[in-house]
Amino acid sequence: MVGESLPEFNYPKDVLQPLLSASNSSSLQQALEILIKDSRAAVGRAELASKNILPTVLKLVESLHRASNREYLMQATKLLRNLCAGEVANQNSFVEHNGIETVLTVLRSAALLSDPNFGIIRLSLQVLANVSLAGAEHQQAIWLKLFPNEFFILASIRSLETSDPLCMILYTCCDGKPGLAIELCRDTGLPIVAGIIRTFASVGSREDWFKLLLSRLCLEDIHFPALFFKLCEGNASEDRGNTAFGDNVFSSEQAFLLRIISEILNERINEVRVPNETALCVLGIFKRSVSIVDFGARAKSGLPTGSTSVDVMGYSLIILRDICAQDGLGDLKKDSVDVVDLLLSNDLTNVILSLLHDLEPPAIIRKTLKDSENRELNLGSTKLCPYKGFRRDLVAIIGNCAYRRKNVQDEIRQKSGILLLLQQCVTDDDNPYLREWGIWSLRNLLEGNSENQQIVADLQLQGSVDMPELARLGLKVEVDQNTHRAKLVNIPGSYTKPIERVGPLKFMEKMSTREPQLHIQAHHTATFILSTKRPNTNTLPFGFPENVEL
Repeated sequence: MVGESLPEFNYPKDVLQPLLSASNSSSLQQALEILIKDSRAAVGRAELASKNILPTVLKLVESLHRASNREYLMQATKLLRNLCAGEVANQNSFVEHNGIETVLTVLRSAALLSDPNFGIIRLSLQVLANVSLAGAEHQQAIWLKLFPNEFFILASIRSLETSDPLCMILYTCCDGKPGLAIELCRDTGLPIVAGIIRTFASVGSREDWFKLLLSRLCLEDIHFPALFFKLCEGNASEDRGNTAFGDNVFSSEQAFLLRIISEILNERINEVRVPNETALCVLGIFKRSVSIVDFGARAKSGLPTGSTSVDVMGYSLIILRDICAQDGLGDLKKDSVDVVDLLLSNDLTNVILSLLHDLEPPAIIRKTLKDSENRELNLGSTKLCPYKGFRRDLVAIIGNCAYRRKNVQDEIRQKSGILLLLQQCVTDDDNPYLREWGIWSLRNLLEGNSENQQIVADLQLQGSVDMPELARLGLKVEVDQNTHRAKLVNIPGSYTKPIERVGPLKFMEKMSTREPQLHIQAHHTATFILSTKRPNTNTLPFGFPENVEL
C-alpha cells in the first residue's frame, strides 16, 4: 500500500500499542493490513471483539480525520466496517463509544468537499449500515443523528457508490421500525428518497438495497402516490422530454420509478399484495398517460422507448397487469375491498377494451385483409401500438380480470369484446406471445359462462382463411363480407385441445419460463430481490466480495 506515514506527535500512543499488539506487527501500515484481513471472517471479528479493539479503531479514525490523512483513514474506516459486520459486541461498542458521531464527522467533511471523496463516504455509510442491522435501538440512534438533514445531503450525491449503502441504512431502519417509514415519506423525508431515485435514474443502474427500499415504501406500504408526485418537483421538472407529444406532463424520473416498481412487483408477484391506494394511483396515471400519448407512430422498440409519456403508460399498464393477476393473494382485512374489484369499479375494463378496439388489427390479420379480394378495404383503425408488446399487455389485463369473474365476462360480452378478443389469438411480431395471452384470455371469458360460449358457437363461417397454427386449435380466420372485419371461428368437426385450467399467477409463471422478455426485461433483474429476505451482511462485511475490495 502506498501512503504517507503519520507525524509522531499527532499519533496517540494509547491507540498505536493496542493495534500493534492485536496484529503482532511493528507498524501501523502492517497492523491495518493484518487486522482488515482477520476481520473478514466471523471468528476473527469475534476474537478482536474479545480484545475490545473497536474503541481503539474509533480513536484512530478521529486522529486520522484531524490529520487529513486520506490513505490511512480509508484503511481504518474499512477495518471499522468489517468489525461491525454481524458482530453484536462490536456493534454495541460502536454505539456506546459515540461511533455514530465519529463517522458522521468524517461523512460531513467528505460530502461537503467541492470534489466529494466517494470512497470515504461509501465506507462510512457501510459502517452505519452494518451497525443498523443490530436492531431497533441501533437504528433509532442512527436515525436521530442523520434524519433528515444528513440523509438529504447524502442523497444529493449523484454516485452509485454512496447510494447503495444509503439505501441499506434507510431500508433497515424503516423495516425494523415501521414508524420511520411514515416519517421518511412525509414532507421532510420525501426529498431524501426522491434524491436517491434521481441518482439511480441518472446513472442507469439499480442495486438490490434500492429495490428493497422502494418495495418497502411503495408496495408493502401506501407511500407510492406521494413519492410519484414528488418527482414532479424540483430537478425533475427540468427533464420533461418531447413537449410536442405530451412528454411535458410526466418527468423521466417518474417513468423510471414506474419501471422499477414494475420489475419489483413482477419478481415478487407471489409475495406482495399491492395496496388499494397504490393500485388506484397507477390506474389514474395510466388513464392520464393514455390521453397524451401519440398513437400515430408505429412502435420501433419495446419498453423503454425513450418517450417519457409512452414509458409511463407502458409501465403503469404492466403494473396493472400484474396487480390483476394477484386475485386472492393475501388475506383481506375486514370491510376492505379486493384490489381487482376496486380497479374494475373504476372503469378499468372499459378503458382497456376501448384501447384494444381502436388499435389496428394484428399484422397477420392486416396481411390477410390486404390479400383478400376486397382491395379497397378500409381497416378503419386510427391507433398504432406505441411500443412493442402494448397489444399483448392489454389482452393480458383482460384475461387476468376475467378469470372466474362472471361480471367481467358479461361486461366484455355486452361491449362486443368477445369477437375483439378472438382477433387477438394470432401470432404478431410486434407483440411476442400475443397468441398465448389471447387464447388464455378467451378461455377465461368462456369458462362457466354459457352466454359467452353460445356467441362463439353461433359464429357463421364467411370467407375463411386457413392458418396451420390456428387450425391446431380448431380455429381459423374469417372475413365478414358485411362488416369486413376479421375474426376467428371454430372449424366444424375439429377437436380443440383443452387449455390447461390455471390461474393468472400460474399462467404468468409458465409464460415467463418460455419468454424472457414477457415481463419487462426480467433477465436484467434476476439477481435482485427474489424474496422478502434482505441480502445477508451478517456473515461478511458489507458488499463482500462482489462490491467491495477488502
